[in-house]
Order: sequence, then C-alpha cells, then structure tokens
Amino acid sequence: MNKAELITAIAEESELSKAKAEFALNSIMDNIKKAVTKGDSVQLIGFGTFGSGKRAARVGRNPKTGEAIKIAAAKTVKFTAGKAFKDAVNKRKK
Repeated sequence: MNKAELITAIAEESELSKAKAEFALNSIMDNIKKAVTKGDSVQLIGFGTFGSGKRAARVGRNPKTGEAIKIAAAKTVKFTAGKAFKDAVNKRKK
C-alpha cells in the first residue's frame, strides 16, 4: 500500500474527503517527525512507538576497493511495534 492508497482507505472508512484525509495523515506524520527530532518518543497504544537512537562512529570498508573509510556518528529512527500490532500480524487471538 502506498500513501495514495492509504489516503483513499482512510477517506472511505472515516467518510472524509480525500483532501481532509490527506491533511490528517500529513499532520500525523509531521507531528511524529517533530517529536522524534526533538528527542521525544511517540507512543500509540496498540500500534507502536516511534523514537530515536544513536549510532556510534565506526570504520567501514569500501566494497569496491577494500579501503577503510570512517563512517560518522548519526541519529537513527526506531519503531517498535506494539503487542496488538504484532499479534495482528501473526494472527494471534486475544
């Protein structure tokens, strides 16, 4: 499912116009990005938690030449699926 298909599904299920469904989805995504960028986590009970982590600097290898290269430290985005989401994917009943 891509973003356009998700917007269509939201619009049909919520009886909203596609424009309003797209606005709502974009607002959700923007607010999650803002919170995670600030270092906060966003917890959606039954779905999962969005957060950030740190990846340390390290030495890697150029696969073409085998030369050692430095890889800078970076922030990463983490998503941890909630129990209800995992159970739905694995088709477990409560």
